Amino acid sequence: MKLGVFTCLLGNLPFEEALDYFASFGIDTVEIGTGGYPGKAHADPEALLGDAGKLAQFQALIAKHNLEISALSCHANPVHPDKKTAADFDKAIRDTILLAEKLGVTRINTFSGCPGDCETAKYPNWVTCPWPGEYGEVLKWQWEEVLVPYWKDLVRFASAHGVDKIGLEMHPGFCVYNTESLLKLREAVGPQIGANFDPSHLIWQGMDPVMSIRKLGDAIFHVHAKDTKIDKYNTAVNGVLDNKPYSDEINRSWIFRTIGYGNDAAYWKEIISALRLAGYDWAVSIEHEDSLMSQNEGLSKAIAMLKDAILTEQVGAMWWA
Repeated sequence: MKLGVFTCLLGNLPFEEALDYFASFGIDTVEIGTGGYPGKAHADPEALLGDAGKLAQFQALIAKHNLEISALSCHANPVHPDKKTAADFDKAIRDTILLAEKLGVTRINTFSGCPGDCETAKYPNWVTCPWPGEYGEVLKWQWEEVLVPYWKDLVRFASAHGVDKIGLEMHPGFCVYNTESLLKLREAVGPQIGANFDPSHLIWQGMDPVMSIRKLGDAIFHVHAKDTKIDKYNTAVNGVLDNKPYSDEINRSWIFRTIGYGNDAAYWKEIISALRLAGYDWAVSIEHEDSLMSQNEGLSKAIAMLKDAILTEQVGAMWWA
């Protein structure tokens, strides 16, 4: 495995300065935002695709710092019910794929997206319960008429441009939000659909990341290292569904934390071991979104813990057996 970081953390800095900072920690890979919700501060696909000189300079900077690209990430909602919004997101994902082709990168990360409840809807409609019955009708329409056709078409486009791994982050608010929904879309579309496995979104839903890893197996294409802390009091009073602002930490049922501040080292070592058992041997990419820590402190603490936890050497013969 390789230790990496999602560079959007330092989107406020020029790309070279951000790479200088990341490389100083001895990391191996960078996951780079190319549009959608994370933005494209360090890699604007249109600009890089339209200028061979800029593209070469971009590649040279990464090579200079002895880093690899773990994935290009364009987290977006390409099936948004607003046609203009959907088209903009779709273009951002396709441009990301074209840039990946130029860079020799075979995997991208994004969201499945979430449509509305009908053709004339204005906003996404995330269905989480089966009753009243119209919710089931909405869900059926979303998957059969929008989601599956969209992803079948996008997979064809990606395959034609050398991208064979599309890692969907299982994220509440979108149609793919848990293990079952990820595998449902993968079965409907094909093996090019897999997971950008982020435990933080599973933890607060009450899922066990280790069990999810065992179920997903080789459908895990990329991994985010981000933790979640459940507030026992607020959860006992209000449950886990929480739409209060992330900045209202004291009243929320859960908040994102840096690695080790939601769950301990043993918990994360179990996750790493489960990934190895599943055959995963690629980047563990830190996504720092801890509102209680600075950019530097949150990242440095996560790196220190993961350097001890991740397994970097290949397994040899069982010399004792």
